[in-house]
This record gives sequence, C-alpha cells and structure tokens, in this order.
Amino acid sequence: MAGFDRVDRQAEEIRRGLDNILRNQVKDPRIPEVFSITKVELARDLKHCKVSISAMTGSEQEKKDLLKALRSASGFIRHQLGQEVILRAIPELAFEMDDSIEYSVHINQLLRSISTEDREEKE
Repeated sequence: MAGFDRVDRQAEEIRRGLDNILRNQVKDPRIPEVFSITKVELARDLKHCKVSISAMTGSEQEKKDLLKALRSASGFIRHQLGQEVILRAIPELAFEMDDSIEYSVHINQLLRSISTEDREEKE
C-alpha cells in the first residue's frame, strides 16, 4: 500500500510540473490560455503517464489541434519535466481530452432551464 501512495505523490508532482511547463514554457498558439490538467494517471511501474486535459473554450477542431500540439511537443515537455521534477525516470506522456467539466456545465445549464420552466408554469 505504501507504493501506491508514492505513485499518487509522484503523479501530483508531475501534474504541477506539467501545469507550469504548459503555461510558461510551451509557446504554441494551439494551446489555449484557459485549460486545466484534470487528471494525471501514473502507471505503477512509473514508465507511462496518462494526462487528461480540459479546455473550456474552443471547437472540436481546436481541441484536436490542442492534442496535436501537446503530442508534437511531448519530447520537449518530457525534457522540461525532468528539469522540474525529481524522478528516477521521466515517464512517457500520453495526452487525452477530458470533457467532464464541459459536460457538467451543460448538465447544470439544463437543470437551470428546467427549474426556470417549472417556476414559470407555477406563476
């Protein structure tokens, strides 16, 4: 169980490092100013890392472009991560879009509209 805690701590360190690198060091116009790293899943062997990114703005094409930008810069990002985070080996990074925040906002809007309709019907 102690090994699992170590993986979680390292995943959080990787998340913080990636956030700093993507905001301050990667200069690609396809990466929006408003994004969030929602999850970092580090494999138990510490060799692979799945990074979930949420971008609240943009079309589907812009989201695809964001993933392309991250994937093409992954070598640079890994190198910079090695400078920021003290790990024995820097894991391979796999980026994916996370639409859960966008979905939550959509559901919240639907619930609000239903609530507004209910109030209007009662009046």
